[in-house]
Amino acid sequence: MQLNHAIGQHCLLDVYQLNSNWLQDAIAIEKALLQVAQVAQAHILASHFHTFGGSGGVTGVLLLAESHISIHTWPEHHYAAIDIFMCGKLLVEAAVAELQQVLPNAQMQIRWLAREYVPIA
Repeated sequence: MQLNHAIGQHCLLDVYQLNSNWLQDAIAIEKALLQVAQVAQAHILASHFHTFGGSGGVTGVLLLAESHISIHTWPEHHYAAIDIFMCGKLLVEAAVAELQQVLPNAQMQIRWLAREYVPIA
């Protein structure tokens, strides 16, 4: 029997009841996610956020040495999908708690995945 080896934690967040203006503000979203990454003690390599025209949402990613944090927003549904995937000894739970502080009125469905590999014999 082979044992799987943990390589990281992947947190999937469905975030509801968000302010539609915030969901269209790439600068505010980037600032919030940078704060989350700093709390996790992640090493930020790059950041890219794009606002879609009109009343469209934002898609963005923080590229981390340890993996990534990404977001896709739908202002018309007051909804955001956020992905936090980090390897190593980062404080992923602290990052999620910080996100809950940054978005205090939001409802969140949080799912955790253990990212694992099976060593080749």
